Amino acid sequence: MKVAVSVLGLAAIAAAHGYHEEDQTPIEGPHNALWYNTLPGDGGTQADSVFSGISTFGRIQYHPCLTSRSVKYDIAFIGAPFDTGTSYRPGARFGPSGIRQGSRRLNLYLPLCSRRVGFSGGYNVPLKANPFNSWAKVIDCGDIPVTSYDNGYALQQIEDGHNLLLSRAPYTDADKPGPAKKDRTLPRLITLGGDHTITLPLLRSINREYGPVSVIHFDSHLDTWKPKVFGGSPSQQASINHGTYFFHAAQEGLLANDSNIHAGIRTTLSGPSDYENDGYCGFQIVEAREIDKIGTDGIIKKIRERVGTEKPVYLSIDIDTLDPAFAPATGTPETGGWTTRELRTIIRGLEGINLIAADIVEVAPAYDTNAELTTMAAADTLYEVMTLMVKKGPLSGMKEKEERLELKA
Repeated sequence: MKVAVSVLGLAAIAAAHGYHEEDQTPIEGPHNALWYNTLPGDGGTQADSVFSGISTFGRIQYHPCLTSRSVKYDIAFIGAPFDTGTSYRPGARFGPSGIRQGSRRLNLYLPLCSRRVGFSGGYNVPLKANPFNSWAKVIDCGDIPVTSYDNGYALQQIEDGHNLLLSRAPYTDADKPGPAKKDRTLPRLITLGGDHTITLPLLRSINREYGPVSVIHFDSHLDTWKPKVFGGSPSQQASINHGTYFFHAAQEGLLANDSNIHAGIRTTLSGPSDYENDGYCGFQIVEAREIDKIGTDGIIKKIRERVGTEKPVYLSIDIDTLDPAFAPATGTPETGGWTTRELRTIIRGLEGINLIAADIVEVAPAYDTNAELTTMAAADTLYEVMTLMVKKGPLSGMKEKEERLELKA
């Protein structure tokens, strides 16, 4: 009798909060023998607890995408465990696994009382969407195998691995025209770094499919340094690192001119000329301290005005955008950064922008606290990015919108 009362009570609470069986899917798992029925007619399987099981991003399904060309998806997470392009703290090679660990609580909750009042979690309240339960097939593809002994070869591995996943047909609307070359519709990839050097091979991969793209760059550092200034450039391989990759991207024609933006900048400079020299890469600069005067809405407005809402946009997020109080585990920490709440608010303000791919980098778990502050902040930031992509809809819609605008003109 006590069990029946409990179940009825929970059902009433669920109804009061709008959790209805027709729009809330309970989580199931592989453990048939461990499911205990609490109401007649109930069945199913028992899912892992949020603190157990193998870690994938947000506990989504894992597929070894690099070994199977038949796997299709709309959004895929892929790791790039590379950190030999750093100038200060190494350790971001453990970033992908750390971020996945920090993402455990984003999804997969299941009350044991009854499937009738079960729910999957993952609903993004500010954005009013559940990226884990939508039109999009979202999976975790694991990590790109990356050597730690040869930077040049490692960057080629990252480019080729990313492109192998990017260039295949998506799960949804594969036959509809999209914004990629030859009017193709492609899936979206979210890459878990790795130090920021990985953005260069990722942009090279993007360029192979889209051509030059606009970039939104969240960071405390410019990362547009000329190799002879940053690192001395004793060799071609040494000239590519986490402070120079945007210089190389600009030189290679990977960036759409004058439509790129840095946000969160607060780096130490040799002088004002460093900002002037940044101009050759086509970036506008938004300093971290500007938030004190114009607030998060002002930062959002600057970004949206710079990149627009029509063209393909790549989003790169260095976790050191956050103040070390909120994200201590990073390669080159800088005080005076934004809070986790501020960054997430700004990311949410990018709704409607055509994000075709994204990365988060410089998460070095060895420098984190036992509370996993940095890895959770990184995971939660990507949760916002993932939600934006889901709310935007399939990339095929971008091409349809472009065609409508052309007809109107």
